Amino acid sequence: MENGRRSNIQIIDEMLMACAKADTGRTGIMYRVNLSHAQLQKYMSFLEVRGFLETVDHSSPVKYTTTVKGGKLLRDIEKILEPLGLEIPT
Repeated sequence: MENGRRSNIQIIDEMLMACAKADTGRTGIMYRVNLSHAQLQKYMSFLEVRGFLETVDHSSPVKYTTTVKGGKLLRDIEKILEPLGLEIPT
């Protein structure tokens, strides 16, 4: 039932997963999740403002990690996607 495009939820799931595995910079997130710079800015802002991602290293480049709140969201998203048969990145 997939149309070749990822939903916002799938993109958020992939971003949280990328940062949960290892502290990651914006460029790493952009490449791992396959986003344009404009998309990255939009999603990063959304996730940071809501407390799902946080800065862990303020040096250059800045690194991000998934917060406890973000980890809970990640688990909740996966609980929803799995029964629907939607792809969960690993």
